[in-house]
Amino acid sequence: MKHRPRKLVGKMVLATMMSVVLAACSSGGGSEGKVEPETLGAMESYSVGDTFKATEPFKLPILYSDHPSYPYNKDWLLIQKITELTGVTLDPTIVPMSDYPQKRSLLISSGDAPLVIPKTYPGEESAFVSSGAILPVSDYVDMMPNFKDKVEKWGLEDELEGLRQEDGKYYVLPGLHEEVWPDYTLIVRTDLFEKNNIAIPSTWEELYDAAKKLKEIYPDSVPFSDRFEFNSTLNIAATGFGTKGGWGFGNGLTYKKDQDEFVYTATTPEYKEMLTYFNKLVSEGLLDKESFTQDDDQATQKFVSGKSFMINGNSQTLVLHRNDMNKTLGEGNFSIAKITVPGGPKGQLMSGSRLENGVMISGKIKDNDYFQATLQFIDWLYYSDEGQEFAKWGVEGETYTKQDGVRKLADDVNYNGLNPKGTKDLRIDYGFSGGVFAYGGTTDLLHSMFSEEELKFQQAMKDTKEVIPAEPPIPYSDIDREQVTLLSTPLKDYSDQNTLKFILGDRDISEFDTFVEELEKQGLSQYIEISNDTTKKYKENNQ
Repeated sequence: MKHRPRKLVGKMVLATMMSVVLAACSSGGGSEGKVEPETLGAMESYSVGDTFKATEPFKLPILYSDHPSYPYNKDWLLIQKITELTGVTLDPTIVPMSDYPQKRSLLISSGDAPLVIPKTYPGEESAFVSSGAILPVSDYVDMMPNFKDKVEKWGLEDELEGLRQEDGKYYVLPGLHEEVWPDYTLIVRTDLFEKNNIAIPSTWEELYDAAKKLKEIYPDSVPFSDRFEFNSTLNIAATGFGTKGGWGFGNGLTYKKDQDEFVYTATTPEYKEMLTYFNKLVSEGLLDKESFTQDDDQATQKFVSGKSFMINGNSQTLVLHRNDMNKTLGEGNFSIAKITVPGGPKGQLMSGSRLENGVMISGKIKDNDYFQATLQFIDWLYYSDEGQEFAKWGVEGETYTKQDGVRKLADDVNYNGLNPKGTKDLRIDYGFSGGVFAYGGTTDLLHSMFSEEELKFQQAMKDTKEVIPAEPPIPYSDIDREQVTLLSTPLKDYSDQNTLKFILGDRDISEFDTFVEELEKQGLSQYIEISNDTTKKYKENNQ
């Protein structure tokens, strides 16, 4: 850090305090205006394709979400190489992954957060905007050439619009993907489908027919017993029904383009149709009632022991199930696979954003001598092709090789079963491909760590599905945000409770209109009105 005379520092502090007070009076306590960043350590010429190298080495405080499967190790090759390549020494505040959201909030609120705050999902930053604790990073992306290049090259402007707050700025740098990356779907016993001449279902109605046949052939089974309390299946199914559900229910609002307004998801005919469908599966004994309450291990045991034939999962759980079934059923006595997500009444649709969790930057960076250098470092590590490949694969010649554009793990390195003979793990032993630094990137980079089986699934999804467009932003004011939180939380809780009741048959679907009336009594109209007024106002102010 540069040292300034004590008297000058005192005057600067007083001036800063005065400016903060004035800013708070004029803007209602919101974020300060754009400041010119300090340039110590920054490269004078830095553009796409350049490797960032600090002109003066510096330490960078960073919040680190510690994964229990690959806990932080200060001696990781990742940490050493970051310093060697860039001149930046990371100074982590290590927080257990399970406590990360809560601890992050406490640190930001108390003013003790490190400068760099990764693992922030879009939307989580909203609570910190009005206090000025988080940098309005959209003011400074001109200093991040790789970020800007990917946004422009991949046409991500509309997705970024969804991050903007009431002031028209965004406060989180999201992970950027070239294309939507689907992962969760249904994993099925393909051997039983083949043995009984049952086609792999391409729609939810075909899945019903397939489950019915399996039930007839194996009457003691429940063909479909699910995990994740059914939230993942509701999420992937909802899009084909023209609605949202489960993990994707979010704020409970769905944008209707033909009406140019948001409606409450759980009140729509499409949502009712989805509930009716899954109630049919439950009532006919095709979907396990315990799918909504059992823990993941219970659901998994039913699947790997042959008591059920379908379960929700992803590429990693597929590998885990296969390993378990080699023990329970015997290798060669079964086959399982991820199937293309079935289509619904609205067609072969797929939701999904090309944005993922990303980085917040503390507002304190405005007073940091290494402001611009920090932005350049983040831009290189998280958004350059070189930085993304490094964070994911490691060091060429040590953790992987590359020939004719094809990357391959080193002989003694394994990652997620890609090289089972490897004695060292890319994450545990080296620190690469972890969730704090490695996300986003080109489709080629994403696919480079997929098995052939997973690549086929990705291609099938791409060939089959149409991605639905992003919805308009709802950048609430601070006052409105408090109001909608008070309204939306009980509305969602009540919707979740009745979703379960309708599907399980504990409440007849004929009472759906009554359910909607019950939501109205809980402030539904007010919630929708505030949300639509906010979006309308934002559109008018940003035309």
